[in-house]
Amino acid sequence: MRIRTDDEVYRVDAVWLGPPKATFPWRARYVAWLVGIPVFLVVLTVERWAGWSFGFFSTAWAFVATILITRLITAKISHERPLGAVIAMMGQELRTPREQTTGDGGAVSVGRVRVRAQRPLPKHKRRRQYQHRDERRGTAVRSGKQGAPRARRSRPAARAGR
Repeated sequence: MRIRTDDEVYRVDAVWLGPPKATFPWRARYVAWLVGIPVFLVVLTVERWAGWSFGFFSTAWAFVATILITRLITAKISHERPLGAVIAMMGQELRTPREQTTGDGGAVSVGRVRVRAQRPLPKHKRRRQYQHRDERRGTAVRSGKQGAPRARRSRPAARAGR
């Protein structure tokens, strides 16, 4: 047994064939005319902004571009997705919030970065210089020689067995 759906009723396109007794040689839905005429005017306006003069060939190319753009738009329109729903969906897609691709900043600011006049030497090339106090003057004296090494802290020995 075959179950028939009512899709055929909705699949019928409302087609305007032209004025009475002078029909067009092509079929175009009402929605295609509704979309095509404003698209044609927009394409002509863009041509004028681009600096093309109004003539036969510029108008012919505008007509061809209009047909292509109208076919692209009306391919998305059907009885299940009418023109109003497509326009509303496009508006929602354009207004939807997007993921932020740039950062808002971090913990570091330029005011807190120290800048030195000379580039520091790597650790293995540095010489340790210790400051000694001059007892007579009460000031710090830098000696060119290496002073006594610092005392190391002793660590308790690790217990074995654990």
